[in-house]
Amino acid sequence: MGVTSFCLVLARVARVVPPAFLAATALAAAAATLPQEVSQALQRAEVPLDDVSVFIQDVDASHPLLAHNADRPMNPASTMKLLTTYAALESLGPGHTWKTEVYAEEPVKDGVLRGNLVIKGYGDPRLDLQSFWMLTRQLRLTGLKEIRGDLVLDDSYFAAANSDPGGFDNRPYRAYNVGPEALLVHYRVVELRIVPDPEKNAVRVVADPVPGPLTLVNKLRLTHGPCNEWRDALKAEIRGAPEPASVRLTGTFSTQCEEKSYLLNLYDNSRYIHGVFRELWTEQGGRFSGGVRRGEWTGEGKPLVMYESPPLGDIVRDINKHSNNVMARQLLLTMGAELASVPGTVEGGRVAIRRWLADRGMDFPELVIENGSGLSRVERISARHLGELLLAAWKSPYMPEFIASLPIPAVDGTMKKRLSGSDLAGRAHIKTGLLEGVKTVAGYLVDNRGHRLVVVAFVNSPRAGASEAALDALLDWVYQAASAPPAPMPDQR
Repeated sequence: MGVTSFCLVLARVARVVPPAFLAATALAAAAATLPQEVSQALQRAEVPLDDVSVFIQDVDASHPLLAHNADRPMNPASTMKLLTTYAALESLGPGHTWKTEVYAEEPVKDGVLRGNLVIKGYGDPRLDLQSFWMLTRQLRLTGLKEIRGDLVLDDSYFAAANSDPGGFDNRPYRAYNVGPEALLVHYRVVELRIVPDPEKNAVRVVADPVPGPLTLVNKLRLTHGPCNEWRDALKAEIRGAPEPASVRLTGTFSTQCEEKSYLLNLYDNSRYIHGVFRELWTEQGGRFSGGVRRGEWTGEGKPLVMYESPPLGDIVRDINKHSNNVMARQLLLTMGAELASVPGTVEGGRVAIRRWLADRGMDFPELVIENGSGLSRVERISARHLGELLLAAWKSPYMPEFIASLPIPAVDGTMKKRLSGSDLAGRAHIKTGLLEGVKTVAGYLVDNRGHRLVVVAFVNSPRAGASEAALDALLDWVYQAASAPPAPMPDQR
């Protein structure tokens, strides 16, 4: 029964029930009942209402407009990043930066380092290829020309346990399964740039960077149909990783897809950094033929060079707009290292977040944090508590940085191709989440009366993958009718 039908039933008994009780009952029923169009969409998707949790509240209201199963612990998928990034913004500050330091174990003489070069990382989540090039460029500008020792990687700032990259979904080579490292370069991925070539009736594949031996076999066939889910049309068969890696691509790729990127994790961290450093250093005219090993810098003195990351206010934008799992995991360990007074660990990050919640009077007893990214089968939070977190963020001094990090429907990020052409295009900031059996949305929406509302909706169901239309219908309902004034009750005189 929809909200409107329920209110009509109440009207029939209005003469025998006290008006105050009737009003309270109508409000409670409306707040617990999903809109009819949403219920119907869920029914078409074969998703039971018990598998859905919803919390909606105007940012200026004291009570939720709709709360359906809102207190049930649910898997939030990538909307868990909202907790991690907001906690980091408030606890570390939007101006927080990460440094990466380079030391020489011996004095540099006449442009030659006869000892080892040490790179010490502090968990920079965005030490991408361009940033690492800038670091090597700074090093070259010191006058250093030749390194005769080895490359020593100091990743002691994090005490992250070596997790199984295939433990989540048995896809150890996918980029989203890369684990956190105190020294992580370019997310440790090799980008396969896939380009259709109609003139040759072929598909061209270029790998970059190539930090070690790589055999790339391209058996992709060119087609001319719609691009659609292009990743599902190709298969990457990987053997020999971490080295020597062999990638065999089969399947199809359409001319309508234009250029696409397929990211793979093919090398262990030391091999990857060693290969990328050697390539960039050589490109800039430097000489280096040494090996690589892990170690800890125990010397004194200033670093030869120090690279500083963009501020956290920019980093959270990358994390939330594009749902970057490894960056979120780096952030959780950073909070552990900076705020829990222990080497960066997942447990330290959990402690830091729980302390932060407690300091703000927020008690989330059902909260389960595995890695802070949402790439988890065990992470849990209720829709109500995530909604309350978003309501608190609206009043935070760092609200602008936080909200600006969320994807905008039909504009950018993970919402770029969603709700295009609808009234909601450009009128919301919504984080999405997707796992097998989980589909979620959470964020802020401005309705057609100019009211801003917090919206959280979780679907935990074997049929969750079919629930996108229902979630979009919920967002549309909030935009169209959620805050409209209720129909007047029958005259009680």
